[in-house]
Amino acid sequence: MIPPHGGMLVQRVLYGALAQAARERAGSLPCIPLTRAQLADLEMLATGAYSPLTGFMRREDYLRVVREMRLANGLIWPIPITLAVGEEVARSLKVGRDVALCEDGRPLAILHVEEIYPYDKEAEARLVYRTTEEAHPGVARLYAQGDRLLAGEIWLFDWPQATKTQFPELRLPPAETRRIFRERGWRRIVAFQTRNPLHRAHEYIQKVALEIVDGLLLHPLVGETKADDVPAEVRMATYKVMLEKYYPRERVLLAVFPAPMRYAGPREAVLHALARKNYGCTHFIVGRDHAGVGKYYGTYDAQRIFDDFRPEEIGITPLFFEHAFFCRACGTVVTAKTCPHDESQRLHLSGTQVREKLRRGESLPPEFTRPEVNEILLKAYRTRP
Repeated sequence: MIPPHGGMLVQRVLYGALAQAARERAGSLPCIPLTRAQLADLEMLATGAYSPLTGFMRREDYLRVVREMRLANGLIWPIPITLAVGEEVARSLKVGRDVALCEDGRPLAILHVEEIYPYDKEAEARLVYRTTEEAHPGVARLYAQGDRLLAGEIWLFDWPQATKTQFPELRLPPAETRRIFRERGWRRIVAFQTRNPLHRAHEYIQKVALEIVDGLLLHPLVGETKADDVPAEVRMATYKVMLEKYYPRERVLLAVFPAPMRYAGPREAVLHALARKNYGCTHFIVGRDHAGVGKYYGTYDAQRIFDDFRPEEIGITPLFFEHAFFCRACGTVVTAKTCPHDESQRLHLSGTQVREKLRRGESLPPEFTRPEVNEILLKAYRTRP
């Protein structure tokens, strides 16, 4: 099986007596409240989805990641994984001591504080997100967080509430997906990242990829997203009905990806690929405007960024797909690589157009999405406040 990024799958979860001892000790430690995005990052660190990271980044790693997309040891890593706190909290802490990481006052993990350091938010925004505009959701989150970063290894002894209540049966950590792949005899596995309902174009891309691999990991992101994105519960209903009716069940594994969306475009595409390597996947689909938002990135920038690295440095094979659409003349879903017809024959619906039609109670064309998905989306939009 493909090795994890860095060669070893990190696991920072305590169980049994060790978890109980940590839980009791955490009660006497300073409590650092975590945001929803930070809680998601904590889960990703603890389960090894962010291997080789064992905690929140130290300054040397942080600076090199921001500037060069590499950790201090030279290993590729495109986005900082950090824990920001305010000045007052930072002044109350000491390097070399432990703190408890908490959700609504409930300790979940212990962090050994190795460093407390300032950072340049504007520089991070410019280099990581390619913009300093607060209209960008990732930049807005960055600007809103504290001005000091806590660095150190973590040990998790209790799970965030979302882990227990939000699709717990599909919250498979990397060690578990790897076990399932081995049991099924899959050697070549392609992962598909999504934060949207599945449309016919997605189905086309996934099935083309399935022709050259043993199995598909359908891996929707369920961490924090923009307010106008389709809620995770609605999206999951569309995935389940699609797998039930239109996919070979023995060749697909549905699991959730707990990470938050950063909308960092090209850099986030690399992060998504490396994380799926940790889950045991050998291939990763990178489509049009992967992890993009607004007009901040070029349509295929998320594919071009992989040219900046040697294939062996990435380790997982990216599969690049052009924008897929339904062609009336062809009578099927195609891309510009395979369709000779002009724009007048192509059915395009932007995300904004889709949301507007659903708000008006209008059905989406069957050429764009399966009827079962359309029904789920219409019902969800009818009941939205």
